[in-house]
Amino acid sequence: MSKLIFAILIALPILGYLLEQYLNHLNNTMWSDKLPEQLRGICPEEDYKKSQLYHRDKQKLSFWSSTLNIVVILAMLIFGGFALVDTWAKEIVGDNPIWIAVVFFMIIGAASIIIDIPFDYYDTFVIEKRYGFNTMTVKMFIIDQLKSLLLSAIIGLPLFYLITWLYYKIGQPFWLYAWGVLTLFSLFFSFFYSELIVPIFNKQTPLEEGSLRTKIEDFANRVGFALDNIFVIDGSKRSTKSNAYFTGFGSKKRIVLYDTLMNDFSDDEIVAILGHEIGHYKKRHIIWSMITSILINGLTLFIFSRVVDSQAIADAMGVVKASFHIGIIAFAILYSPLSLVIDLISNYISRKNEYAADKFSAENYNPHFLADALKKLSIKNLSNMLPHPAYIFFHYSHPSLLQRLSRLE
Repeated sequence: MSKLIFAILIALPILGYLLEQYLNHLNNTMWSDKLPEQLRGICPEEDYKKSQLYHRDKQKLSFWSSTLNIVVILAMLIFGGFALVDTWAKEIVGDNPIWIAVVFFMIIGAASIIIDIPFDYYDTFVIEKRYGFNTMTVKMFIIDQLKSLLLSAIIGLPLFYLITWLYYKIGQPFWLYAWGVLTLFSLFFSFFYSELIVPIFNKQTPLEEGSLRTKIEDFANRVGFALDNIFVIDGSKRSTKSNAYFTGFGSKKRIVLYDTLMNDFSDDEIVAILGHEIGHYKKRHIIWSMITSILINGLTLFIFSRVVDSQAIADAMGVVKASFHIGIIAFAILYSPLSLVIDLISNYISRKNEYAADKFSAENYNPHFLADALKKLSIKNLSNMLPHPAYIFFHYSHPSLLQRLSRLE
């Protein structure tokens, strides 16, 4: 049995890697030297060519990053790397299984950071800079990495310790308690993310009184959306890309505009974009998304609880005795086919919700302003204007630009 599980553990990452490379190949077949007929009147030819070059560079970097990662994963599986890290953790902390799990993932996490940082650096300071997006300094990049690491230590480690403790204290039924802990945790951060986490990285200031704020408030009042919190975030200190988002619930809900959006878009285009975000709230997409996420977490934990103590899985990983942390590594790989199916369904529902939010904005404000804003966003951010349908099916949580414009028309 352990040999079959080992073969599956090897096969699944390889199949996932090959699928991703094939989808990238399909995307490449959509590129052309001339502006496609579908994009005439939507995107200038120079911007289309630039977006293709940008995505080629991003794809090359992704290829080398994903190739290195799969080589490392396969090497760890084939040569007993995870068993070796398990041994190191035991030598560091002794026989305490909870601290063994914590130290095990600290080592794995540190190795992952060491592998990923050079790719992140190249992406930020070579590719993003080459196409005029990056505004970060090396100092800010380093500080961001340290802040992220510190947040992981302050929030992630205690949470992981608690869930590991629940497993060793309760046994298989631990998944119910862990599900409750994760649900409370996700709800808390859904309410307070913008107040607690965002300020660590960015400055948020209330939108000043003026024509834009007046138009936003008039629109919100007209559609019955109580809104007091409209903020501008200093996204320009890291990138010239534009965005806007909605976060929170009840009195904690707020709309956040990137300052780059303020500089490049008209008041009416910004209101149309926010109309889309408010549409998600009014259509209850955010609540249903959270409920769905909680249910998926419960399903995942339930399945995990049934295999975490499998000795056959431990044998396949080259470990003498089954343990919580080794079970997590194996489960993350074995669960990937079901995770793919869940992601496909989630993306399909998300794309439908995006159409519905577009429709809400179009019906309650102006479809032409929203269409113009979507075009500007795609061109300014060098989005892939003509992705392959299969790539959209597997990866896109939003419809493509052409699909959204077609619905708006």
